[in-house]
Parts: sequence; C-alpha cells; structure tokens
Amino acid sequence: MLFYPMQNIIALLLSITLLSTSCQSEKKDKEEIKIGTKNQERSSFDVGKNIFNGKGKCYTCHKIDKKSIGPGIMEIVKIYKAQNADLVAFLKQEAEPIVDPENYAVMKTNFAILKTFTPEELKALEVYMTQVRK
Repeated sequence: MLFYPMQNIIALLLSITLLSTSCQSEKKDKEEIKIGTKNQERSSFDVGKNIFNGKGKCYTCHKIDKKSIGPGIMEIVKIYKAQNADLVAFLKQEAEPIVDPENYAVMKTNFAILKTFTPEELKALEVYMTQVRK
C-alpha cells in the first residue's frame, strides 16, 4: 500500500516537470520567431541596399536626399506615400510614372535591368528606399 501513494506522487511530479518544460519551450519558440522577424526585416534592407548600390546601379541616377539625373530617393518615397502609389508596380512597368514623368524616357532605358529582378529583390529595393531616410 505504501507504493500506491508513492506512485501518485511520482506521477504528479513527472507531470509538473513535463508541463513546466513545455511552457518554457513555447516561450522560447515565440521569442525566436520575433527575433527572426527583426533579422528578416534587416536582411531585406541590406538586400535592397546591395541592389541599389550594385546590380541595379540605381545610385548612378538617384541620390538619397537630392536630385541628380533622377529624383532623390526621399522625394520619390514622399510622393509615392502621399499618393498611396505602388513603387514596385512602377518598377515592374505595371504603373505610370508619378515622380518626374518628363524624365521617364531616361529611366525607361534601365527597365531591362529591372526585368531581371525577382519579386523579392524588387520588394527589398522598396524596403531600402523607404527606410534609408530614417
């Protein structure tokens, strides 16, 4: 008879241990997801920056805060935000130019490069452009 209550105590202790381990694991998983999201956002910014300054050669015509051959990035983002327009759609040639449209012929020559970008690269470029001013 002594073993019966002892088995209940052991079973209870085992249940408590498993339950507490499970809760801690659940918290850890949630924290890792949050950290992963921050890293992913930062990664998109970095990918966009690399595209802007590398493969896309956007820097040759666009400066961050001033007009060069093309409008500055801050001006582009300001206008697209004010008009609730889709920058990626423009880069895909699915939308008309709204910033400096008279200079569109110069930009149009660069669409051959943009056609080689994946949707993820275009989105990363947009992330970079919208966050670079911060």
